[in-house]
Amino acid sequence: MTQQHPFTIAAFDFDGTITKRDALVSFLIHSFGLSTTLYKGICLVPAFLNYLFNRLTRQQIKETILTAYFKGIPEEHMQQLAQTFSTSKGLQRLLRPEALRRIYWHRSQGHHLFIVSAAIQNYLSPWAKSMGFEDVIASRLEITPQGTITGHLNGLNCWGPEKVRRLKEVLGSKENWILYAYGDSRGDKELLEFADYPFLNEMPKACLIKH
Repeated sequence: MTQQHPFTIAAFDFDGTITKRDALVSFLIHSFGLSTTLYKGICLVPAFLNYLFNRLTRQQIKETILTAYFKGIPEEHMQQLAQTFSTSKGLQRLLRPEALRRIYWHRSQGHHLFIVSAAIQNYLSPWAKSMGFEDVIASRLEITPQGTITGHLNGLNCWGPEKVRRLKEVLGSKENWILYAYGDSRGDKELLEFADYPFLNEMPKACLIKH
């Protein structure tokens, strides 16, 4: 009987790994304009200070930001903003050429590409689909029965151990797949430790082992 080889997964964090910095600010400016983005950001300064002094958790500060900008917006409108952002110059300027080369390399090897990110799934998905990613595992917005955004997350912020849990939820037992993982921060620690081939803050030009 022919031995079945595990398939290969390439899991990329987004902010700081595929991009040069956090893409949320660029998405906010794209969606609301510079002046509104700055004004609401200034209003959020007390919340940022509470987060810095550990009075708010990572999930709480994210939900505070999302509420300030997106609460009450129809999900359909959010998707339209995400779609136009995916091809905007604002996003294109953030992309790291070395990360794009790495994505193309994995595609050429027939590997299965995933984004695993704490960023909001809505604005990741259109870009990921255009780049050949099979799925986006990310933080999800809570939507009311009427189809509007609440500002809260649906479930946990996709950060740290939640990245591994969500990836296993989608793919099943690790015995069935080999994992390349790319990250740049503490939020990627558990995913990188889980990977067969982890890359922290680096994009190798070539791989010695091909699966």
